[in-house]
Amino acid sequence: MNDHIVKAYDNELKDLRSIVSRMGGLAEEQLVAAMKALRELDADGAWHVRSSDRALDQLELEAERAAIVVFARRAPVADDLREVVAALKMTGIIERIGDYAKNISKRTLAINEAAPVVMPLLLDQMADEARRMIQDVMDAYVHRDADSAMEVWERDEALDNLHNAAYRQILARMMENPNQIGALTHFLMIAKNLERIGDQATNIAEQVYYTITGVMLEDARRPKRDFTSTELVEE
Repeated sequence: MNDHIVKAYDNELKDLRSIVSRMGGLAEEQLVAAMKALRELDADGAWHVRSSDRALDQLELEAERAAIVVFARRAPVADDLREVVAALKMTGIIERIGDYAKNISKRTLAINEAAPVVMPLLLDQMADEARRMIQDVMDAYVHRDADSAMEVWERDEALDNLHNAAYRQILARMMENPNQIGALTHFLMIAKNLERIGDQATNIAEQVYYTITGVMLEDARRPKRDFTSTELVEE
């Protein structure tokens, strides 16, 4: 393979990496915007998050096209094949993060239509942890840092613990304020969305680690501490 072909191949892989990185940044921005709209009960902001989900969908299509180009022109093998396949999986995972941010905004609109209810503070803590997990795992991807990917993967337990605490806190408020059950139910589902975003960040970490090392992290090694899973089902 001559230098020109090698350079073209490298550029095609860089294009794919760039799209994945941009998707991660956009998903993080959507989460931040969704939580800001929730805190402020800002209907316009919530609608904006819902509409911006299309940008992630478009980038996912661009990633698929970029991967097809690599497959068609280069027939990648070994490390390069692993990277392309992992990148495609990551784009689907990141798109789901955007879906969860959109769901938070849908819940915000529903809460906004009811009587005002104070947002449980633990939701902000959950959102901040989930946002940092997204940011850190995408940094690990860009810098090809397997250790950092592993660190994000192991932080899922902390977010699960926050979710368990938020779940109990919101249930207690429901018992104390039966007239707020409708709005508080939306907060329960928002907490679940935030916990799921953390799950997706750990899924990305698995793909990053696999891309770099060729080794798959085993689910059994990460303890799952979300005790609400059997009690609360996301729609």
